[in-house]
Amino acid sequence: MGTDIDGAIESRRSGGGWVIEADLLDFRLGRDRAAWDCLFGMGGECDVERPLFADRGLPADVSEPVRETGVGDFQHGHTYATWAEVAAVDWDAPLADGPAWSWAGVWRPGGDGEPVLTDVVPATPDLGEAAAEAFGGDMLLAPSQWPPGGAVRLDGVEYRPVVLTTRMIAPPDHGHWAPVWAAMRAAAAECGDENVRLVVWFG
Repeated sequence: MGTDIDGAIESRRSGGGWVIEADLLDFRLGRDRAAWDCLFGMGGECDVERPLFADRGLPADVSEPVRETGVGDFQHGHTYATWAEVAAVDWDAPLADGPAWSWAGVWRPGGDGEPVLTDVVPATPDLGEAAAEAFGGDMLLAPSQWPPGGAVRLDGVEYRPVVLTTRMIAPPDHGHWAPVWAAMRAAAAECGDENVRLVVWFG
């Protein structure tokens, strides 16, 4: 059995306690361990040193339905973030101090012919083998082991080491997590930025 994410968006109306605005399962996020790693420090897929919202536990005043669902023998990795915190995120800030071991940037010619970063992908064994051939050595070379400025061409595409950011893996404006942020933003417009939060756990 694999690990799954669960949780809820909660809001707090004036003078009241926290209530559930939306069930996280309704967003059908799937098992995106790379996004989990960047956002919550869970999954270990991205060589992330500084996840955004990790290891906070459950809020002390969490709504009772969330407490009943989220606390048990198999739930772990509880954490949360208010909309005020999510809205203040620098999505382009580096999540580590050096290039990722298991991810590479894909560079293709832009409009002016100069290469531009167009994607970030998991580093495959084929890419490691091509790097070993390009830079020397008889073992697969992960992107973080490439020499400074090193680039590898494979199947007509140029790959370079990349320092990951959250925008690369879990962008705020498209992809699986965009509807979550949109729902929080809409709730915050009614309740206030500090009165809307995402609570998550894994199990």
